[in-house]
Amino acid sequence: MSRSVHARGKLVVLTACATLFLGGCAGQQDEGGGHVTLGFVNGGTSEFHTCLERAVRKAAKADGAGLITVNSRQSAAAELANMEDLIARGVDAIILQTVNTDALEGGIAKAKAADVPLYLTSVVSDPDDILGAVIVDLEKVGRLDADWVAEDAGGEQAEAGVIAGAPGAASDLLVEGFVAGLPDNITVVADQPGMFNAAKAQDVAENMSQAHPDLEYAFVANEEMALAARKAFAAAGSDVKIVTTNGTEAGLAAVESGGLSATVANSPVPIGETAVRDTLRALDGEKIEKVSYAPYALVTKENLQKAPRYCP
Repeated sequence: MSRSVHARGKLVVLTACATLFLGGCAGQQDEGGGHVTLGFVNGGTSEFHTCLERAVRKAAKADGAGLITVNSRQSAAAELANMEDLIARGVDAIILQTVNTDALEGGIAKAKAADVPLYLTSVVSDPDDILGAVIVDLEKVGRLDADWVAEDAGGEQAEAGVIAGAPGAASDLLVEGFVAGLPDNITVVADQPGMFNAAKAQDVAENMSQAHPDLEYAFVANEEMALAARKAFAAAGSDVKIVTTNGTEAGLAAVESGGLSATVANSPVPIGETAVRDTLRALDGEKIEKVSYAPYALVTKENLQKAPRYCP
């Protein structure tokens, strides 16, 4: 499938969107060289999502490709509307950071029906349905945090809580990896979604500390929520040790100060760069890996100086 087959030149978008109330419209369009236009459907507005979009934009610009970006803001309905919108605009391929697996199934169906190539970030589906995918092995990320908890507990009985993100996609894999990686002496006594929202996570942590006063550890699905949870635990007089993921500047600063015990650095930059590069290569007819893996590493006070920059 070559770019020459799919190239449609510069797009002039004249249509209004009936799904504005879903947040699935009015995407931003970047000018490229006109040889190909990509669509990027982002799943939310967390620091991960913001940095991922920045990486996609920079990579598309560097290659001279046009780009239209839309954001689903954690809404499955908006994601499907965004897919329809980009298909209607005639993009040559779509890069998708899905909201959840239910939305992903519908999005794949829409792309296939319209014969628009689809590349996934952060999750993977049936390889026959997509151009490819770039992911972080999120179960292994969760296991790294579990390993830290296991080593810190040293075989003693302890209680742990989980503050997940939005159910149905990346958060589920993180939590599954963390729980599966815990030894028998660590009991998960609470598991609630924070929806990748700091205020929600703070409420969850407050409730968790009240319901489980002996809680010693908490796994939180990203640093934005983890820092909010830290405030709630501190207000409750609890010194719960928090492990999390991302590796942002704020997260690393919290590891240095002791506010967070460990984090797994997994920058979205290589995810965005790989997604654009491989999508464009595939459109040119080149063979690409169906699944590529982005790097990650556990960061504690001991190796803080070696942590990669999250979003340069």
